[in-house]
Amino acid sequence: MGFNNYFGPGRTNQNPYLKSPDNKVPMKLYVPHIGHFEGLEELLAGSDNIYAVYMAGSPEYVGTGRTNLSAPKLEEIAQQTEYAHSKGVKMEIVLNSSCMGGQHLTPEGYRAIDWYFDKLNSIGIDSITVADPYLVEMLAKDYDMDVVVSVLSFVDTPQKAEFYEQLGATTIVVDPAVNRHFDKLEAIRDTVSCKLKLLVNEACLYQCPFRYAHFNFFSHANGPGPKPNVLDDYYYYKCLSLRIKDPQQIIKSPWIRPEDLKEYKHITDTFKIGGRTHFVNWILNNVEAYANERYDGNLMDLLDSIKDLKDTFYIPNRELDGAIEQWKKCDKVCHKCGYCKRLAEKVIYTYSGSGEEIRKIPLGSIGDRT
Repeated sequence: MGFNNYFGPGRTNQNPYLKSPDNKVPMKLYVPHIGHFEGLEELLAGSDNIYAVYMAGSPEYVGTGRTNLSAPKLEEIAQQTEYAHSKGVKMEIVLNSSCMGGQHLTPEGYRAIDWYFDKLNSIGIDSITVADPYLVEMLAKDYDMDVVVSVLSFVDTPQKAEFYEQLGATTIVVDPAVNRHFDKLEAIRDTVSCKLKLLVNEACLYQCPFRYAHFNFFSHANGPGPKPNVLDDYYYYKCLSLRIKDPQQIIKSPWIRPEDLKEYKHITDTFKIGGRTHFVNWILNNVEAYANERYDGNLMDLLDSIKDLKDTFYIPNRELDGAIEQWKKCDKVCHKCGYCKRLAEKVIYTYSGSGEEIRKIPLGSIGDRT
């Protein structure tokens, strides 16, 4: 079947906004997909609240800023796109390498990427997420797909947003580092006319010192060869160890709780759930929480980048009700404020014991770990 045959009668042009009561925020949820057809079937069968799914493309052309659990070939992407469209769900391909070693600027590299973009365009992909400004402009000039600026472009000011819009961006995924800087979010919203998307559950360290180096490493490890032969991921394990030593860093991380989406409705109606390296049931749990704007369990269940700490810490999500009011007015000078540290001591529990004797112990009861 040719690539141009994937807009069959099953595809709809409806706008599947979430149907929610008047007190909920109408929204578009962009949901991670691990990349194989069976996973997509399970994902779309599990929820009616998915506006779009996104997955990695082939690392042979452009890498991504995350580990790839699956690298679908063009025929597989075409099949999955047709299926998503038949369900009224959009398909987005993520090619957000933060570093390509300059290969995209060579004649050979350009021709390979141009060929791949052309095939994705013919398949009917709705949008492509990229991080490199060159690829933003290339996509905007030569293709019909929406151009999404990745979080790995680190758009955290109105000036950066304006530059990317001038290059042709259709949507900008704002740097999560400013998720709680409402003055910056509002300034970005006032400056550009393109769409904005917020990543709600990434949970990286606030102002992480490893962020640029870590995503450059991923870009080479998950992109065209030669691939680095590394033994482990220094940045990831260092990140985990810092949180174990100083759990208040979990609270400082700029995630957005499901209950707090309403605070962002004047910024955007489009939210992205991170986690395309997770199992479908984990993804669907997030979809349900954010669609319902409520989660009564452990906040750690929803957070992407620190999933390995889920059995180390327990944070009753509803005990964080109201914290957004402090973060909305906070000037982020932590050593003077201390709010997140006090909140961590109040709401973070650790586990003790084993088997049926496991107990949750309040962090504040075992002293300051810093």
